[in-house]
Amino acid sequence: MISSKVYRKVPWLAGGAVSWTLCLLVVMAWAANDPAPSVLWREVSDQASPGRPFPPKKPWVIREREIVFDPELLTLLKNAAARPLPPIAIALFHGPSYELDVSSSLARLSDVSTVRGSLKHAPKSSWSLIISGNVVNGTVQVGDRLYKIEHVFNGRHRLLEIDPAKMPSD
Repeated sequence: MISSKVYRKVPWLAGGAVSWTLCLLVVMAWAANDPAPSVLWREVSDQASPGRPFPPKKPWVIREREIVFDPELLTLLKNAAARPLPPIAIALFHGPSYELDVSSSLARLSDVSTVRGSLKHAPKSSWSLIISGNVVNGTVQVGDRLYKIEHVFNGRHRLLEIDPAKMPSD
């Protein structure tokens, strides 16, 4: 332990210790106030999804998986007046999760909401969701990759990665 005599002989030592302690407290407080983004959906294992199977995979679908949405986050996204939103992220098939940047939200009287935006820190990205109750349909584009969110039945959804070159024209 450093005695008070040392602090009197080296005054910068006491000031330095206080400064480092304050810096540490500020960093800890900042980290506590910057929560990790909540994930809008999560993958569902095959064992957790009883009922009829998904429709067969189409030729333009590269890969797919079943997902389930967080009902609280869906409610927040549907509510156009709920701003600012907490950090919300989505997890696609590859790489890191992406944080949503909401640019517009339009709620209708018929309980249908359209929400659009881009993905933070992802150039050339966009997403849009149509939300009606617990039914969600939408698209996500990250660079050249295209993803679709489909409602299958009874609140079940699937995330599809699409090959645009193989997709039939509308």
